[in-house]
Amino acid sequence: MEAVAEGLWGLADYQEKGGEIGKAVKCLEAICQSHVSFLPIIEIKTRLRIATLLLKHSNNVNHAKAHLERSQLLLKSIPSCFELKCRAYSLLSQCYQLVGAIPSQKQILNKGLELISTSEDGFSGRLWYCNFNSQLANALTIEGDHHASISALENGLICATQMCYPELQMFFATSILHVHLMQWENESSVQDAVNRCNAIWKSIESEKRQQCLGLLFYNELLHVFYLLRICDYKNAAQHVDKLDAAMKCDLQKTQQIKELTKELDAVNESLSRSDLNYRDRSALSGRQAHLEEQLNNLTGNGKEFSEPIYFGSVRRTWEDKLELAPPPIDGEWLPKGAIYALVDLTVVVFNRPKGLFKECVKRIQSGLQTIQEELEKLGISDGVREVDLQHSAIWISSVYLMLRMHFLENKVAVDLTRSEFIEAQEALMQMRNWYIRFPTILQVCECVIEMLRGQYAHCVGCYDEAICHFLEASRLSENKSMQAMCCVYAAISYICMGDAESSAKALDMIGPVLGVMDSFTGVREKTSVLLAHGFLLMRQQNLQEARNRLAFGLQTTHNTLGNLQLVSQYLTVLGNLALALTDTVQAREILRSSLTLAKKLNDIPTQIWVLSNLTALYQQLGEKGNEVENLDYQTKKVEDLQKRIADACSSCHHIELIAKVKTEAHQLSEIDIKRAITGPSMRVDLDIPESIGLSATSPMSSSTRLMDFDMGRLRKRKS
Repeated sequence: MEAVAEGLWGLADYQEKGGEIGKAVKCLEAICQSHVSFLPIIEIKTRLRIATLLLKHSNNVNHAKAHLERSQLLLKSIPSCFELKCRAYSLLSQCYQLVGAIPSQKQILNKGLELISTSEDGFSGRLWYCNFNSQLANALTIEGDHHASISALENGLICATQMCYPELQMFFATSILHVHLMQWENESSVQDAVNRCNAIWKSIESEKRQQCLGLLFYNELLHVFYLLRICDYKNAAQHVDKLDAAMKCDLQKTQQIKELTKELDAVNESLSRSDLNYRDRSALSGRQAHLEEQLNNLTGNGKEFSEPIYFGSVRRTWEDKLELAPPPIDGEWLPKGAIYALVDLTVVVFNRPKGLFKECVKRIQSGLQTIQEELEKLGISDGVREVDLQHSAIWISSVYLMLRMHFLENKVAVDLTRSEFIEAQEALMQMRNWYIRFPTILQVCECVIEMLRGQYAHCVGCYDEAICHFLEASRLSENKSMQAMCCVYAAISYICMGDAESSAKALDMIGPVLGVMDSFTGVREKTSVLLAHGFLLMRQQNLQEARNRLAFGLQTTHNTLGNLQLVSQYLTVLGNLALALTDTVQAREILRSSLTLAKKLNDIPTQIWVLSNLTALYQQLGEKGNEVENLDYQTKKVEDLQKRIADACSSCHHIELIAKVKTEAHQLSEIDIKRAITGPSMRVDLDIPESIGLSATSPMSSSTRLMDFDMGRLRKRKS
């Protein structure tokens, strides 16, 4: 019977290589369903093989789980078989995660750890120990138990250190950093995790580092998230550049592989001809061997993945993978397509405040195209909604859906900065539609959509509606930073309304944020609230205090953020203030600098505000020629902005976007909610851009737009 089993195993391998997965499974199930009993070890190996095929090529997670649970029962009666037991536990753990049975997953992983504690299986046992701790940490993070997750990862790190395996140490060190970034209890613990990653990464030989592409992307992205969170943009720049260079290099390698594969296919087709003479066949065989060697060197296809991790129903090949650790751990964070999109996103986030909008638009288009292709592979077309998703496809779908929302969010920010209101409307409507279709997966985006609706309403002069949306966004978010920024934005809308009562309400909004501005990580909230408060003080004729606030805020913004738009806004307010104090020399210098930045950013409202101040300045100085020339340019800009606003207000989306009604999505049942939110915790949650403007007509009630961003996490709102 053993020979029969080996024959069926071989036939199953042949069918799998030919893409006949169903036939391969049937070959193997013939052993399990046979009336004649096979040895338990044969049945166990067969069921493990079936489960692997099902997880790799299908959505049949429950079918795979059933085979693995049967294997586990059979293994209980066998005293040895350490590798098979570990493999069964690991695969079963993955099945439980895919179906959302996290308690069962933790239970099976703890059984695996107990098995290892009683085993003396040396190096292999330590690798499995690392595998189980890695999966256990992920399960614990899904449940929100970050401390226990870090503890499990620390156990893995200690084991990897004892094995003198720096690449494996780096896997656990970066995973620990990731959990710290999600938890963020205090900055010092995160900094310690960053320092440990740096030390371990430096300990890996340079040549080996180049081969650890998955770790390179993972480590650099986590560094970018950390540095942007603490507003250290200067140091973040080098990591963004490394990511971009690594992605471009890998894309070139991928293209080279495709070209070699195409040539190899042509050679193989030629070799299949029966009329080839000996010399031609020999030459083609030599070329075939050379091409295969080149491909193996590029793809590393010599490796056997004894314990792969699969996301969803799509068959994923070498070009989709960026593994972080060796078999049986694998430890892949995100598929390559998601990593590429995330690199594009970091470039956008980093370049947008600098006003490099051409590059931003290019990367937004690139990222959205990548995401669209990946969503189509997952079967997410125009008509698909959240409840239609297979459970096993939910997590990877949610990664791409969240990334799509972040790209659209940045697109809205760029479009509003350039007063491209129609384009901003379209991107914002796309965000709303995606949220309505996937309300649980994209629940965290609900407050962002409301905030962006507020920014749009403010930019077109609908201040009352803007305030309503900002306050709603603040209520929807549990993130203190988001709440603070929305309060600042609401305050600015109140200031722009211009009456005494609105100014009092603006102060009510600003006051609480001023009181806690030093408690935030980084200076993002501080620089925004200082600009708003300085502007309010100026409107209230408290000019000296306004100057102090604004000067400090400008210095902090310039030294730390590098946000050109925010610098331009500070300069404009300070120029306005200098004009009010009749310091015409300083006013001229400041306003010209502000106008230069506003032109670079194509920020029309700020340009108009600066020009109105310059007109007033020239009037004070009696420079009639400059006044007429400046006023003419100002008039053209005002007409341009008014036309853009009129076009936006006549659009079919305008009323829907500014209406004081929260975006509502279909409420899912409790079961649907559970299945939608359960998934691997190493997800992408980025709080990226906000954009808003001050708008008015006279030099003393001026127009500007605040815009900045944060890469900190948006916490999911509790129901």
